[in-house]
Amino acid sequence: MLRNGKGRTPRPPKKASNIEKDPVGVYCRIRPLGAEDEECCVEMISSSIIQLHAPDGLKANRNGEYKEMQYSFKKVFGINTTQKELFEDIASSFSHQGLLFTYGVTGSGKTFTMTGSPGEGGLLPRSLDMLFNSIGPSQAKRFVFKPDEKNGMEIQNQVEALLERQKRDSQPPVPKTPSSRQKADPEFADMINPAEACKSDSIDEDCCYSVFVSYIEIYNNYIYDLLEDAPFDPIRPKWLSGETPLRNNDFVPPQSKILREDQNHNMYVAGCTEVEVKSTEEAFEVFWKGQKKRRIANTQLNRESSRSHSVFTVKLAQAPLDADGDHILQDKSQVNVSQLCLVDLAGSERTSRTRAEGSRLREAGNINQSLMTLRTCMEVLRENQMCGTNKMVPYRDSKVTHLFKNYFDGEGKVRMVVCVNPKADDYEETLLVMRFAEMTQEVEVARPVDRPICGLAAGRRHRNQAFREELSHRLQERGAPSVADDPAVLNQLIESLPPLPCCELVDPSDDQTLPRLIEVLERRHQIRQKMTEEFNKTAISIKSILQQFDGDHSAKENLLNDQRSKLSEKERLLANQRMEIERLEKKSKTLEYKVDILQKTTNMYEQDKRSLQQELETREQRLQRELAEKRRMEQRMQGAVTDARLKWEKECERRVNAKQLEMQNKLWVKDEKLKQLKAIVTESSGAGCAPPEKPERPSRDRDRNAAQKRSASPSAAPKGLPVHPMHRRSHSAGGEKWVDHKPASNLDLGTVMQPIIPNALKVSAPSERALSKCQMYVLRHQELGSDGEIETKLIKGNVFRTRAGGQAVQFNDIETLRLECPTAVSPALPPPHAHRRKPSSLLSVSYRRGGANSES
Repeated sequence: MLRNGKGRTPRPPKKASNIEKDPVGVYCRIRPLGAEDEECCVEMISSSIIQLHAPDGLKANRNGEYKEMQYSFKKVFGINTTQKELFEDIASSFSHQGLLFTYGVTGSGKTFTMTGSPGEGGLLPRSLDMLFNSIGPSQAKRFVFKPDEKNGMEIQNQVEALLERQKRDSQPPVPKTPSSRQKADPEFADMINPAEACKSDSIDEDCCYSVFVSYIEIYNNYIYDLLEDAPFDPIRPKWLSGETPLRNNDFVPPQSKILREDQNHNMYVAGCTEVEVKSTEEAFEVFWKGQKKRRIANTQLNRESSRSHSVFTVKLAQAPLDADGDHILQDKSQVNVSQLCLVDLAGSERTSRTRAEGSRLREAGNINQSLMTLRTCMEVLRENQMCGTNKMVPYRDSKVTHLFKNYFDGEGKVRMVVCVNPKADDYEETLLVMRFAEMTQEVEVARPVDRPICGLAAGRRHRNQAFREELSHRLQERGAPSVADDPAVLNQLIESLPPLPCCELVDPSDDQTLPRLIEVLERRHQIRQKMTEEFNKTAISIKSILQQFDGDHSAKENLLNDQRSKLSEKERLLANQRMEIERLEKKSKTLEYKVDILQKTTNMYEQDKRSLQQELETREQRLQRELAEKRRMEQRMQGAVTDARLKWEKECERRVNAKQLEMQNKLWVKDEKLKQLKAIVTESSGAGCAPPEKPERPSRDRDRNAAQKRSASPSAAPKGLPVHPMHRRSHSAGGEKWVDHKPASNLDLGTVMQPIIPNALKVSAPSERALSKCQMYVLRHQELGSDGEIETKLIKGNVFRTRAGGQAVQFNDIETLRLECPTAVSPALPPPHAHRRKPSSLLSVSYRRGGANSES
């Protein structure tokens, strides 16, 4: 629960929501470089955009590239811009109610922009010149307006104003303070060329005006009056505190002033000196009087660095004329006071560059703190306006923001001139200034509403002057002196009457004095009658003129009333349209804010979606790789199992066949032995018996079938293929290209007869690439025979292409090379030729095709 404390200033009532607002006008001015060879970090892109380049010595950003940033302003003024051009664009259309301040780092040209130099007057002298050129004919006499020391203005009548003027004239002049610097103040005539004078058209001619100026500075967050006449102390000519910088003159330290709030909730400096000035020269003289007291110091970055914020205030008091247009309306409620604040803010600086110590360090800290508070207030104002919040703006944290809070609350226009020094050493400070300027442009200030002064008809002064001129002209035509313009004419008419003669009677018998007096009085009476007649005639003519003027005035008033009624209708319509526009703008801002939030949320969701999709794709790829690896492992294991099964099946079949052949051979040998024994027995029993039949070896059909089974390929030949007829052994010596498959496990027998295959590609393991290059295939297979000797089999086949694009072999021929020893021949064989053979190894070659054998 909020409670109002004792003595707390009541908050001003909230203003209507349909008030028109204007953004803060932010301008940028670039000062020239000190030296031509100095590095520049600011570039003017267009009349409203500048670009900042990072200097060569600055670190690069994360991407390894120097970041170039652009900032936009209402207008940008280059190094060739004159003071006149600057004033015409910024302050010529600036009303007498507003705030104009310069902002920038130290040494960026703020004081030159505001004050100027001889021949190049700044914004301040040109604003004064335009003001006095505009109100010159409508100025009131001195002391007609008098400040009431409560930020208000009182009106004095002619007698009180005359007494005040006489009182001032009777006072002895204030002696000038002795100064060690005998430097002449610049004259206003030297600041501005008369040809550059300008004038405002927004002055009401039916009012009288007076100008009051005041000059203060805010030093270390304390307010001092620069126009206060402090007495000179010959005993202590210097400042009491050694830490306070010396002024241009040696004064007794002044007392700081406090801020107060008037009845209209406007902030003002209590007890501040306000001087009434009647010309630009006088106002400029008062300005230089206070300028000489302003605190300046020499730093590492600026030879004449401002150590305080200066505020030159121009108050314009305005009061309407009465219905006749002769005198000021004596009504305090009809007095309107507007003020224009011209502020030269001290420049922000880094103590690491200025190497400030002691008082300089404390001054720099207070300057930076006040500027930081100004930035904070701007940020809160922008947030309240854009987001619809109602945060408290910390105006009271600094005297600068507390003094100017009225302008940000809607008491006048606000314009800021950002001064930029383009040298590379100020890049980081300039970057902060640019960010503050960019943020300030988004702050909107309520447009001030002119309060109607009175309900009197417009053009009163002009009509009064026209009436006086017309009256004087008609009286001159009739030969009568005109008293319309000056009451001294009446005195001249009285002096033109004949003088009275001496009326002293010294002798009772004097009969000349009285007749002469009577004659003079009669002539004066006649002259007075003539004057009365002339005045009556003039009064009649004046009445007719007044009647005519009244008729014209009534007609114009009727026309004006009609126009006012139409204008009021238009204004009501315009107000409704403005309210609708403001409502739509608020709705648009709210929707933009919501769209921005939704866009950010969408971006977050999109980013999450992309990350999840990438993770899903990664996992799918990993799963696919695992499945492919699993399939490859299954295929590999199936192939290994199949190969092992086929291998063991072949091995078992080979062993069974070998065992069967061995048993058959043993049975045949036994049969042979039995037959030979039977033959011997038969021969011995009787010679007449028939000779015994030659024993036959058992049939080897099973052997042929087994050999045919062993010669079959793992991939069986398709049915229906033609059976090749038997051919001779030279079949392997054809012109086809062969794949000669000789396993590495084969032994070299060292025999004379070796299989030689021309045009053959020798491989230790068959491959699809080798098979694709040849038409025939041969496998050299060694195995142990039944007699314990090694047999070499040449298994041949045709190579053909399969439908799937691979290669397959159809086996059709088997050639067997067997090494035999003579001692291993069975003794049951007929030995007729045994004595002809030498004991050496014999090589028998058998040729088989389709299971048929042939011996050679």
